[in-house]
Amino acid sequence: MGLLEVSDIHTYYGNIHALKGVSFEVDSGEIIALIGSNGAGKTTTLRTISGLMEPREGQVIYDGEDISSARADTLVSKGISMVPEGRGVFAKLTVEENLDMGAYTRRDSGIKDDLKGMYGLFPRLQERRRQLAGTLSGGEQQMLAIARALMSQPRLLLLDEPSMGLAPVLVDGVFDTIQRIAGEGVTILLVEQNAHMALQIADRGYVLQSGEVAISDTAENLQQNETVQKTYLGID
Repeated sequence: MGLLEVSDIHTYYGNIHALKGVSFEVDSGEIIALIGSNGAGKTTTLRTISGLMEPREGQVIYDGEDISSARADTLVSKGISMVPEGRGVFAKLTVEENLDMGAYTRRDSGIKDDLKGMYGLFPRLQERRRQLAGTLSGGEQQMLAIARALMSQPRLLLLDEPSMGLAPVLVDGVFDTIQRIAGEGVTILLVEQNAHMALQIADRGYVLQSGEVAISDTAENLQQNETVQKTYLGID
C-alpha cells in the first residue's frame, strides 16, 4: 500500500465536473509529478487531497486512513502540508512569524531547531527574518512558502506550481531545493506547468487531461513519450 492512494475521485465546482474518476498512487519517498494543461484538474486534485475540497465520489487514502471527508486543518497534524499556487504568504507578518505559523499544530520542543534548519536550507530567509513577507521578491516568497510548509514536519508535501512567476535564473534553484527536501525523506506530489523540469526530478508522473488521468509512467518514459513531447515538452 502506498502512502497516498487516490481512488476514482470525482470532484465538482458547483455543477462543473472537474475531476472525473482520477486514480493514482504515491509511495513513501517518491517525487510524483502531475502535469497537464491549464484546466486539466491538477490544482483541483491537490485541493481534494488536502481537504480544501471534498470529492462527491471516490476515496483519498493516506497512510491507510480514509481522509476523503477530513478538514484541511486536521490533515496538517497528520503529516500533509500544501504550498499553494501563488505562495499565499502572510504579507503583513515577518518572515519568522510566517515560519512560526507553519508550526502552529506542533507542541514539541523541536520547533526552534527546525527554524534553524529552515534558515540553513534557505539562507536568504535568515537575512530577511525580520522583514515583512509582503515586501519579499517572488523567489523569496516561494522559499518562505515552502519553508513554512516544512515547519509542520510533513510526510507528504503538496507543491502547486512552485516555479510560477519566477525568473528563469531562480527556477533551477527551486527544483534543486525540492530534490533536497525529498532527500530528507519527505514524499512530494508536484503540480507544475514546467513539465520538462518536473520530469527531470520526478520518479513517476501522471498526465491529466480534462479531469482524467490520460497517461501514467515513469518520469524517464514520459520524457520519451511522443504525445508528452509534443504537447507538454515542446518537442516536435
